[in-house]
Amino acid sequence: MNLSRKVWMIVGAVIIVAALVSAGVVYFQQAGEREELNERLSIAQILVTGLTADKNQLENRLAQAESLLNTNKARFPEVVESIEYGEDFFKIAYGQNLYTMASGCGVDLTRLATSPPTSTGVGTITYSLSSFAVVVEGDIDNILKFIDAIGTGIDYDLSWSFQLPWSVDVKGVSIDASGSASIKLDIYGYKG
Repeated sequence: MNLSRKVWMIVGAVIIVAALVSAGVVYFQQAGEREELNERLSIAQILVTGLTADKNQLENRLAQAESLLNTNKARFPEVVESIEYGEDFFKIAYGQNLYTMASGCGVDLTRLATSPPTSTGVGTITYSLSSFAVVVEGDIDNILKFIDAIGTGIDYDLSWSFQLPWSVDVKGVSIDASGSASIKLDIYGYKG
């Protein structure tokens, strides 16, 4: 079968038009997708700008909080140990065992002041060092019993025991005739 030249031209024209229509459809679909992607990109860039500003603000707040934490750590260092030592002083002075009604050393603890703990080392072992000023009132025998109990860690009535392992260096004792004693001491605690 022999097709005429016109038919071939019409078939060729139809193929070209079909190809152009297909290319146009693909082009317009891609143009729509490109426009949608450009909108998404614009929104993402706005979000990134906002999130970057938020991140910078949060980093500044974190730096301020860390600075405040470090300042407060310097002002209130390791007070837990000092509190636990203070509890031990009260046990020595007043006794602890309510069942046996042990009276401790029979002194009144009227003042307890401490300095911030520091670290000191001997070789590879690190100790915490806390300085205390303690004022007690009572008769001379009980005051001496209190000082001995702090210095030796020995309780004659077995009414208390130390919460923490510690060693005491009594730096000075001043006892006046009215039955008041001012005691200065350093406590060394093993830091592990």
